[in-house]
Amino acid sequence: MTSADLAAAYPVADADLDRLRARLAAAADRRGVLDVAYRTIDSPVGPLLLAATAAGLVRVAFASEGLDGVLQHLADRISPRVLAAPARLDAVARQVDEYFEGRRQDFDIPLDWQLSGGFRRTVLTHLAAEVGYGRTTSYSALAARAGRPKAVRAAGTACATNPIPVVVPCHRVVRLDGSTGGYRGGPEAKRMLLHLESAA
Repeated sequence: MTSADLAAAYPVADADLDRLRARLAAAADRRGVLDVAYRTIDSPVGPLLLAATAAGLVRVAFASEGLDGVLQHLADRISPRVLAAPARLDAVARQVDEYFEGRRQDFDIPLDWQLSGGFRRTVLTHLAAEVGYGRTTSYSALAARAGRPKAVRAAGTACATNPIPVVVPCHRVVRLDGSTGGYRGGPEAKRMLLHLESAA
């Protein structure tokens, strides 16, 4: 009998599966074997995957990135002990919702930077600390803030590979000519985020 045959013979309600997943996540958390917790939320830029370790938020991913691939990457880079544990990310989800509702301009979330190292991490930490809500900066200005004014392309790569978009606001980095440039979530998501912040 295949798994499809079993599912057809013994149907399980979605609510029962949700309760089972929650119990499994709680048990894994209690035993200290939940290294990466994740959940998805709806947002104006589409579904977002939020993932956190014990140290803090480690990944925000857009649906266009392929959520299964993102989870596999987390398993490969951090730990295979990755589990849907929505309650672990309630505070993060609440703050992201408040941001999209225009009620939050700064995030108060511990961040886990382990997916970004070296100069990329330096660029992103300067971006998060120094480029406030409703403001933009250029890739060249960001490179200068990070201490390497000639490393404009490297600053662009740091933004393009930012593992924590939205919360670490790489959408606020634009080209010198004022055009938006690339974005991990796609150009429409970047325009939407910039519009959201300019409307506040």
